[in-house]
Amino acid sequence: MEAEHLTPKPGATQLVQGLIGDVSFLVTPPDLCVRLFSLLESGDASATEIGDVISHDPSLTARLLQLVNSSFFNFARRIDTVSRAVTVLGTRELYSLVLAVSAIKSFSKLPITLVNIDTFWRHGIFTGLLAREIASKIRVLHPERLFIAGLLHDIGSLVLYARMPEQMRDLMLVCEGEEDILHRAEQEHFGFSHGDLGGALAEVWNLPEHLQDAITHHHDPDAGQTPDAAVIHLADALANRSILGAFCEDPPGIAHIHPGTWERLRMEPADLDEEGLIGTAGLQFTETAGLLLARG
Repeated sequence: MEAEHLTPKPGATQLVQGLIGDVSFLVTPPDLCVRLFSLLESGDASATEIGDVISHDPSLTARLLQLVNSSFFNFARRIDTVSRAVTVLGTRELYSLVLAVSAIKSFSKLPITLVNIDTFWRHGIFTGLLAREIASKIRVLHPERLFIAGLLHDIGSLVLYARMPEQMRDLMLVCEGEEDILHRAEQEHFGFSHGDLGGALAEVWNLPEHLQDAITHHHDPDAGQTPDAAVIHLADALANRSILGAFCEDPPGIAHIHPGTWERLRMEPADLDEEGLIGTAGLQFTETAGLLLARG
């Protein structure tokens, strides 16, 4: 089935903005993220300066160093300081890790009882790991940004779960565990999807436009302005075909990949090593999820 280019219906934009305004006090980017982003945008920040900003949050510093020394990167030698991590990883990758830790902490403040929040984030993490691996395979520049896009691709769903739980419960019963069907049911019911809402939230967080685009169009990759949306769409589908990374606790084990995805990624379906990609992500998943989802 060819992907339809779905856009928010008249009046839906106001509803999206109202929902974002309703939760913005809970999901505002932490001050440290804002300061770090400004520092990186200056273009002349040193590794020591970046390390000093991050070190003001001892909990974040410890979490970052654990991630840097985990199977997520699999470095041969241990990295003991944030400034050393900046030197080894680069500012883009380190900022991506800061965003990952901060976003999970911030968005998990939303009052949600409809879904298991750990299952939600496990799906995001698995999708992110797959997206980073796919991006590396097709030689996308800065593949670490695809981890963040994968991690956050469903953040709009969290707002819907928190603010419209009864409607979402009904829609989730209709979709029977198929995320693509849920996306279209949202479009019919609300006039927009969780992708539209997530893209708007990414804008509030001042995330780069390519991340906003990937989050917005991950169910409609043909509409994406860059191939990133197609990478996230493919990673999302593979995550939903896996045991560890499915978006619900009782997945149907099927997930459709829109035909236009292959053209956007300049690959053929036969080129996809689904089992290998899922296996590689699985090797990193348990440790990465344990670190990112650790309380405190």
